[in-house]
Amino acid sequence: MASLLAATLPPTRWADYSLEWGQSTYVMGIINATPDSFSGDGLQTDKDDWIQRAVSQAQQFVAEGATFIDVGGESTRPHAELVTATQEIERVVPLIRALRAALPAQIMISIDTYKAEVAEQALAAGASIINDIWALKQDPAMAEVARAHGVPVVLMANMRGYQKHEIVSDVTRFLSSAIDHALAAGIAWEHIIIDPGIGFGTTPEENLTLLRRLGALQALGRPILLGTSRKSTIGLILGGLPATERLEGTAATVALGIAQGADIVRVHDVREMMRVVKMSDAIVRGTFQQPQV
Repeated sequence: MASLLAATLPPTRWADYSLEWGQSTYVMGIINATPDSFSGDGLQTDKDDWIQRAVSQAQQFVAEGATFIDVGGESTRPHAELVTATQEIERVVPLIRALRAALPAQIMISIDTYKAEVAEQALAAGASIINDIWALKQDPAMAEVARAHGVPVVLMANMRGYQKHEIVSDVTRFLSSAIDHALAAGIAWEHIIIDPGIGFGTTPEENLTLLRRLGALQALGRPILLGTSRKSTIGLILGGLPATERLEGTAATVALGIAQGADIVRVHDVREMMRVVKMSDAIVRGTFQQPQV
């Protein structure tokens, strides 16, 4: 079961938003403004209506229970083609403007980028959270963008290129260092969220260990975002299933992740994972209330 630590975390508040940790698990719906997403759900194409299709997808996610919409303009799959900041801005900024105009005010839009220039323009367009797969370490200007705007940041453990020894300790050290870097840059303690980085420089065996011992990261004292949706480890374990057939495997990781203390789950299939979240929260957090007859 999840420890009691999550329930003791102070709320994260900024602008008109508030996140109350430990009461329920938040769901983040993924919108990929890319043509080459690993999961096959990239919406950015040469068709003129791609932004409207992305907005419709986000509206559906919100109707199904998502609190966050995570927008990314560059594929993070292994060996994906790198894009320039200009290309990324051209993909995400018009979409974020459209999303902000179409979605309820309380819905939070996160920008999935490690480039400070992209984050700056995304925040100006209506994003309210930075989700950085390099934990502010790839672009020296990123921490200042987060500090200046006063927004939360997701710091992800990215083990690509790192010498590993024992994966839970390695990820803990990476995230501890990232937290120290964020604090030194003037980012508020309450604005830091951590992500173990499932699949980012980690083997399938290491991913399973991280999931099995996810609760160890609660020692860092920050809320945990878990992103396992449709990841290759799930496909491998289930006999080589393609990304679009990893729903049940994803559900298992979400349920067990919540039992280990996950506070946010980042997913492609919001409707189904929202059901998993509600059931898991009822067991782990005791959120179920008998309907009035």
